[in-house]
Amino acid sequence: MKRFAILVVLMLLGVCNIEASPKKDSDMAGYLFVYFTGNHISQEAVCYALSQDGYNFKKLNDGKPVLDSKIISSTGGVRDPHILRSQDGKWFYMVVTDMVSDNGWDSNRAMVMLKSKDLVNWEHSVINMQKKYPGQERLKRVWAPQTVYDANEGKYMVYWSMKHGNGPDIIYYAYANKDFTDLEGEPKPLFLPENGKSCIDGDIVYKDGTFYMFYKTEGHGNGIKLATTKSLTGGEWTEYPDYKQQTTDAVEGAGTFKLIGSDKYILMYDVYMRGTYQFTESTDLMNFQVIDNEISMDFHPRHGTVIPITEKEYKRLEKSFGQE
Repeated sequence: MKRFAILVVLMLLGVCNIEASPKKDSDMAGYLFVYFTGNHISQEAVCYALSQDGYNFKKLNDGKPVLDSKIISSTGGVRDPHILRSQDGKWFYMVVTDMVSDNGWDSNRAMVMLKSKDLVNWEHSVINMQKKYPGQERLKRVWAPQTVYDANEGKYMVYWSMKHGNGPDIIYYAYANKDFTDLEGEPKPLFLPENGKSCIDGDIVYKDGTFYMFYKTEGHGNGIKLATTKSLTGGEWTEYPDYKQQTTDAVEGAGTFKLIGSDKYILMYDVYMRGTYQFTESTDLMNFQVIDNEISMDFHPRHGTVIPITEKEYKRLEKSFGQE
């Protein structure tokens, strides 16, 4: 009883907030798929789809964008959306490539950082690398940002690939500020394979004390490989030689999510030359089995991500955007 009284006092003083506890697996009732659809400015926008089981997805908003790229970006188009729930459960963070592909693959210099409390209304900030940081005159492109929580730093790490001049695409990182409206400090290299060749589309998953990063070998193999580390910035990366995609076609845009109440993980990726998506399943994030025959979608996604959501969030999205 005394402990409860102390907790009540702390809440009244604003020291403690029960609502700030992270969402548990048991709180989740479905999945949100965030994606874009193609290489035209009309298709370079954030779209939503929902699933109750992680296998069967239905588009929201009749497949039309849920955010206006002309408002949130500097180029008029966005690609490669990645979404993450904050540790305290209060916010959703999303980062996207600020780019229109018709302007050329070496045309963009920025990413967009967004945050929302309800998945419907979003605040946004454009981060232009050349304008923000000196010494970026040779910068050609800024691609596929993602966010991961770094418990060692108690901060959210934003990581993305950049190419300068004739050099390789390297995955860089910087920490988001407290408000998730900007980046702190200078970008630093996070990962480049030992062979020194380009890598893009990093997707980091934390499991049992290890960070697993799936990445695309850009321009040489065009497939998905894996590197692991115990510490994002203080440890060495262990690289694995095999490709993790289960197809001979070129792929990109790895996205990984854990099934609710299960030890299974889904690794999905964009089979971009065929205009399809492939889903695979794993329990160890090392060995994957194709499960395409278990998947259904009434839309054609490009590079996106999936997160679990609560029943309340699921119903809010249905009400806000509609579902056929």
